[in-house]
Amino acid sequence: MNDVTHLGIYDIAMLSNIPNLVYLAPTCKEEYLAMVEWSMSQRKYPVAIRVPGNGVISNPNYKPIDFDNLNKYSVTKEGGKVAILGLGTFYQLGESVADEIKKQYGIDATVVNPVYITGTDEDLLAELAKTHDVVITLEDGILNGGFGEKIARFYGKSDVKVFNCGLKKEFLDRYDYNEVLAENHLTKEQICEDIKDFI
Repeated sequence: MNDVTHLGIYDIAMLSNIPNLVYLAPTCKEEYLAMVEWSMSQRKYPVAIRVPGNGVISNPNYKPIDFDNLNKYSVTKEGGKVAILGLGTFYQLGESVADEIKKQYGIDATVVNPVYITGTDEDLLAELAKTHDVVITLEDGILNGGFGEKIARFYGKSDVKVFNCGLKKEFLDRYDYNEVLAENHLTKEQICEDIKDFI
């Protein structure tokens, strides 16, 4: 969100650590509507849903998941060695990074839609550790206190290398989206260049 009165890059750090709150990150219009419907059909949890940061993307192939199964991520592409967790708006960037990794390094990366910002899918993360050496997190929010730090903390004592991609902590005002991405090394080419020493 980028306008005169709202700047949506701090919400992940603020909301994701509130106890009992379920904070969801949709990757497309269809997933957003499914999240809204689920949030209104249940009474167990307060729910917040991220607003897409750079327009609404439609995915007619979207397959709904059971949101009652809290903190379960969705693996959308199976691969090995490198796993990419693309949160919400940055899921499509994750797909592009996976394609670029294949092009530059010949590695078929796993792509994951985390869905939930407020929790970690520890079962899936443990499974990824068996066949992956590097986990890349992508989020369109500040890195400090963000989603990627939760993943890095989970893998802290393991041999898995975690590379967090997001925004530096600063105030922005009516910014150009693509310029901010480039300034924070968040283009697919920049990310692939930055991770070359990891893989």
